[in-house]
Amino acid sequence: MPTIQESSLVEFTTALFLAAGVEPAEARIVAVSLVEANLRGHDSHGVMRAPFYIQKVQDGSLNPKAHLMVEKESASSIVADGGWGLGQVLAQELMTKLIAKCETSAIACGTIRRAAHIGRLGEYAEMAAARGFTSMIVANTHGSGQRVAPVGGKRPRLGTNPICIGMPGGASGPFVFDIGTSATAEGKVRVKKIAGQPVPAGWVLDPDGKPTTDPNQLYGDPPGTILPLGGDQAYKGFGLAFMIDMLAGGLSGGQCPFASPPPPLGNCAVFWVINPEFFGGSTHLLNEVGKLETYVRDVPKIDGVQDVTLPGDPERRTLAIRRANGIPLDEGNWKALLDMAGKLNVPVASL
Repeated sequence: MPTIQESSLVEFTTALFLAAGVEPAEARIVAVSLVEANLRGHDSHGVMRAPFYIQKVQDGSLNPKAHLMVEKESASSIVADGGWGLGQVLAQELMTKLIAKCETSAIACGTIRRAAHIGRLGEYAEMAAARGFTSMIVANTHGSGQRVAPVGGKRPRLGTNPICIGMPGGASGPFVFDIGTSATAEGKVRVKKIAGQPVPAGWVLDPDGKPTTDPNQLYGDPPGTILPLGGDQAYKGFGLAFMIDMLAGGLSGGQCPFASPPPPLGNCAVFWVINPEFFGGSTHLLNEVGKLETYVRDVPKIDGVQDVTLPGDPERRTLAIRRANGIPLDEGNWKALLDMAGKLNVPVASL
């Protein structure tokens, strides 16, 4: 299993996108976004995505030159089309515009459709938190990428539909809660599939609706499914995903899931940014966030437990370790990157 330093992996991933015809600025944005996901332990949204993105550029379904096309706009809202451009580029452009609006508006809301995979939602919540703003982001898979069945069903109907809430402040903050509404992200199953490893119990059902640890079952014909979030009360996770689909697909002018969809490519999404100064005040918010963090962390702990975990804690711990020691990549996903480098004539000797 290779371990690669952050700067080297950014340069290598950037070189892959450049060789595929992506412009330098956009290649860098996507490469940094992917590596930042790896640094935080979200390998499902990291560099393992690069071969998929590049394949979509090469077959013409992803337009690397597309930028955010604003179709409707008000003082506090944006409706945008991504033209199937690079998702991280488009999402950063949308969040930047919403943050600017929130300087003079209590709330700014933006939607986007036809964006290629926008990656880790927490990245955009962190952008808002850095300015002192709170945020919420939801996304669906533009009608495709159906992986999750309703409770009692054995065929997928929804995507893994993530939700992210970001909050500035606290001793450890910002606090970013970024989860899928399923037991795991589809990308984590794909990482295991490429690596030739089983998935943990409780992630996947086979095409007959029976538990399995074989990641290949998710991608068969007929396909298996990923369990909704919630364990014995999985209807809660599925219900949240169902509502997110309507928000993301309906408000954006994009699509909710439908029969016989095309292969998955990207997302519809809704972004909300809130300026606390227009509500209880920024100082009050930061004080309350700080007091809440202290109160929760000081809880009496069960024997053998040293620390409780708050939103963002796992990412902060992994970030510190991987910044210091490098980013580990399993052999299967590393081979996929090397194969793509070979096709694009990108040197890898320096790694």
